[in-house]
Amino acid sequence: MADWITARVKARKTWSDNLFSLVLDAEVAPFKAGQFTKLARHTDEKKVARAYSYVNPPDQSPEFYIITIPEGQLTPWLAGLDVGDELLVQHTAAGFLTLDEVPPGRDLWLMATGTGVGPFVSMLAEGSCWEQFENIVLVHGVRFADELGYRRHIADLTAGCRHFQYVPFVSRETADNAETGRITHAIGDGSLEQKAGLSFTPEHSRVMLCGNPQMVRDTLIELKAKGLQKHLRRKPGQILMENYW
Repeated sequence: MADWITARVKARKTWSDNLFSLVLDAEVAPFKAGQFTKLARHTDEKKVARAYSYVNPPDQSPEFYIITIPEGQLTPWLAGLDVGDELLVQHTAAGFLTLDEVPPGRDLWLMATGTGVGPFVSMLAEGSCWEQFENIVLVHGVRFADELGYRRHIADLTAGCRHFQYVPFVSRETADNAETGRITHAIGDGSLEQKAGLSFTPEHSRVMLCGNPQMVRDTLIELKAKGLQKHLRRKPGQILMENYW
């Protein structure tokens, strides 16, 4: 059974009309950067819970990046919480989108859409990725520029890191300092590799995907066309993935 504890909202950040983050005061169990837990509320009939990845490194207050689903049973309620309000959080974390699951390689590609960037922010903040890989490229795809949450925080975390690149994509408008279009198209036509100055190869490339299921499926197809394969413990490959809404 899930081990639920009561948390209080310590701080909140608003990124756009439908994107926000909650920082909680909660004594959660130790976790690995990239893992997720669940947030929940009680209704008259049942507990409504959804999974969310930690955005913070393990030594800081729990933080979660959330998109409001207007017809959802949980996110509109979460969006209405303010500092001091209570909610439920699952004490222990889960998930295998973690750096210790990634086979050794030279280049780490972190590819996300929307709030799927959260676990990668946690990894950059935790810091072991800098020792594990020579080059790190974070690719973040969104619809509109104001949905590039954590952009400034990512810049602060990686200031002075010569072997890090941040490549944002905006699909529904033209934005300064961002590529126009979709991540999958840029992989297929080679423009992402050109932009990063790195090629996708089975020998050097390790890719972590986190985003909506369609993005994950389409990106996997494009990467397989370049010779990369899904990583399994019983059959090592180059691609690890997690569906995320």
